[in-house]
Amino acid sequence: MLIGYARTSTLEQKAGLEAQRESLRVIGCERVWEEQTSSVGLRESLRDAVGFCRDGDTLVVTKLDRLARSVRHLGEIIEELDGKNVGLRILDLGLDTTNATGKLMLNVLGSVAQFEREMMLERQREGIAKAKALGKYKGRKPTAILKADAVQSLLRAGETKRGISKKLGISERSVHRICSMK
Repeated sequence: MLIGYARTSTLEQKAGLEAQRESLRVIGCERVWEEQTSSVGLRESLRDAVGFCRDGDTLVVTKLDRLARSVRHLGEIIEELDGKNVGLRILDLGLDTTNATGKLMLNVLGSVAQFEREMMLERQREGIAKAKALGKYKGRKPTAILKADAVQSLLRAGETKRGISKKLGISERSVHRICSMK
């Protein structure tokens, strides 16, 4: 049985999710799990899809970056799939891990993808450092601290810290930080 998994990072990427869904259906996936979450977020649908796979099934994704966040994560997924005798197909790469060549190529490409990601992050850090040196980068505007007076008012009115967090749209940790400042 072919089992599909589709993921986009944000809710705004509806077209991307639809394109993945269509690609998975066209190649014959009988079940498709999908979710819209970042690569580092909880990925319940991925867990469910892998959990659903049985001996002889194949998990199918359209692109490698839709599946794993790092080479290590990819290795963990492959190990779990191998333990269940489940293959993995990545459509845009034409890879199929049911053979030795496919497994080798997947590991090589996974390493290259992780290298590219690390290089991008390094360039991003360098760009931020350069912008800071030129005085053009100030960082994100602090949102929670601007609500310190409202936090203090609500505390005096008897609100709980959790309630304040929800009312003001800031984290509970921010509420605790503001409380410890005064």
